[in-house]
Amino acid sequence: MTITNDIKYIGVNDHDVDLFEGQYVVPNGMSYNSYAIVDDKVAIMDTVDQHFTHQWLDNIQNVLGQRKPDYLVVQHMEPDHSANIANFLKVYPEAVVVSSAKAFVMMEHFFGNDYADRRIVVGEGDTLCLGKHTLTFVTAPMVHWPEVIVTYDSCDKVLFSADGFGKFGALDVQEDWACEARRYYIGIVGKYGPQVQALLKKAANLDIAAICPLHGPVLTENLGYYLNLYDIWSSYRVESEGIVIAYTSVYGHTKAAVELLAQKLKAKGCPEVVVHDLARCDMAEAVEDAFRYGKLVLATTTYNADIFPFMKEFIHHLTERNFQNRTVALMENGSWAPLAAKTMRKMLEDNKNLTFTDTTVKLVSAMNDESKAQIEALAQELCKDYLAQHDDTANKNDLTALFNIGYGLYVVTSNDGQKDNGLIVNTVSQVTNTPNRVAVTINKQNYSHHVIKQTGVMNVCCLDTSAPFSVFQNFGFQSGRTADKFAGIEELRSDNGLRFLPRYINSFMSLKVESYVDLGTHGMFICAVTEARVISSRETMTYTYYQNNVKPKPQTEGKKGFVCKVCGWVYEGDTLPDDIVCPLCKHGAADFEPIS
Repeated sequence: MTITNDIKYIGVNDHDVDLFEGQYVVPNGMSYNSYAIVDDKVAIMDTVDQHFTHQWLDNIQNVLGQRKPDYLVVQHMEPDHSANIANFLKVYPEAVVVSSAKAFVMMEHFFGNDYADRRIVVGEGDTLCLGKHTLTFVTAPMVHWPEVIVTYDSCDKVLFSADGFGKFGALDVQEDWACEARRYYIGIVGKYGPQVQALLKKAANLDIAAICPLHGPVLTENLGYYLNLYDIWSSYRVESEGIVIAYTSVYGHTKAAVELLAQKLKAKGCPEVVVHDLARCDMAEAVEDAFRYGKLVLATTTYNADIFPFMKEFIHHLTERNFQNRTVALMENGSWAPLAAKTMRKMLEDNKNLTFTDTTVKLVSAMNDESKAQIEALAQELCKDYLAQHDDTANKNDLTALFNIGYGLYVVTSNDGQKDNGLIVNTVSQVTNTPNRVAVTINKQNYSHHVIKQTGVMNVCCLDTSAPFSVFQNFGFQSGRTADKFAGIEELRSDNGLRFLPRYINSFMSLKVESYVDLGTHGMFICAVTEARVISSRETMTYTYYQNNVKPKPQTEGKKGFVCKVCGWVYEGDTLPDDIVCPLCKHGAADFEPIS
């Protein structure tokens, strides 16, 4: 396989493996990827699994012909990528090994040799020139081993990403990338979200045309799609709307209750209901779905004054991977002393930002009228936001939505006749209640001000505390005149035809402009409420909460210069240019302050 004119694929496919790392089912096998960069000097990027030594060495010879490699770059020391270091060096005794300091310590452990006489130790920002290709090394500790480095080729704009952006499956099998990449990421890398986030921030500064991982296909098109998924996964955000039910059942009674709950969830508008029998399903797929969707129901029996073993194993998988930012519901069964709900909640108590439902379903051996009523109440609670999002089930005159107005942060949506738009505002207030009037103040420089002045309608979406920083980046750090701010967002519309957000809001109001007050730099729209829906009971995002918990802390350590007070971007230099514009949030010099 040719990646570019100078970069060739020399990896192998493994269709003999049935369990990757001894636990992950891989029906379509695995690929162990390796690459050759052919320039004035030749660099081989990583080796392959021990079972494919000769095939891999043949691949090198077929690509290089009579030439010999000058360097072996070792990015990751897991044996499926490093097993052939010693074999390679026997065949090519003049080659030099390039890797991190920690990797050479591991080589001593694996092979009894740290190759002190033929090595180059590299760290953050170090380079290796091959001719026209210059490799820059980026440290990626704990993604997902401590010695990992990734490598950027500035000539062909290729990122060699180690285990990042990898997936299960051999390269000669066609299958959906996201499904197997998600299962791979959650299972193997999921614990290390902060470390992956740190690596993504480094990658954001690179011009990348292709990503070459150590497992799975080379990625060359629509890279934003893959980068966005990695951002979602590594920040533990909800990827898809839906509810997962994970259960165990001994005699079928818990299963019957789960089936009834699933029916009710579907009937109440849940877009996806995924049910896993933990005793029979692929545990890795159940874990993957728990991280993919926003709500999780755990249903199990009390067993030896504890919980059923498969449920205990499942929850352990969640907790060791930092399961967070989800809604969790509990369903327990017990014939004389039900303890399962208490035990499950205890197991999850150290996980961050988990919201437990008010309703817990309690079965005493089998369903009865009381437990059926609890199942109905739980379905209603879990589907409250779905019911409010859909026209035929929404209460469109729920004026308690006005109670969510405060000194908060909001997404105001509009439409210019051709495209939907939205922006972040923090100046929304209720000014009268008979009749209900709401004031929204918007900077005149914002495109939304221009649109709303012409159309006279808007929606105000009240952000709740689950909203991640990406919402503020999307709606606040770019102009709706040039950017499609709703790209990739599920389309939901109110009666006035405008969009409202499908998640991260606790309510929204549709407003019709009644009058306008010119405030110089800003304009105040005095509006009547034409529709109001409450989506959830989550707390409204206040400006203080955003500053303390959502906005990233500026990475100023060891830097000299100025930091943007809005988004935290750092300009390094002795003097701040008067005409500077922050590349992230587009704010000018007035919103920068010196790094102290």
